[in-house]
Amino acid sequence: MEEMTYSKAMQELESIVAKMQSDNCDIDALAGYTKRAAELIKYCREKLFTTDEEVKKCIETLSAIQ
Repeated sequence: MEEMTYSKAMQELESIVAKMQSDNCDIDALAGYTKRAAELIKYCREKLFTTDEEVKKCIETLSAIQ
């Protein structure tokens, strides 16, 4: 299985949104699209939070050096 990255998650999320907005959206698949979109949004939020924390730590470390 391929490792998920923020970029890949966003690409998949954009694809799902496009499918959901399509006039040809498969109603039978809508619940699955919604569930997967929620999973991807959760992953992206966690990734952004983790990255933000790492950047803050780096800035604190750099500030302590000066």
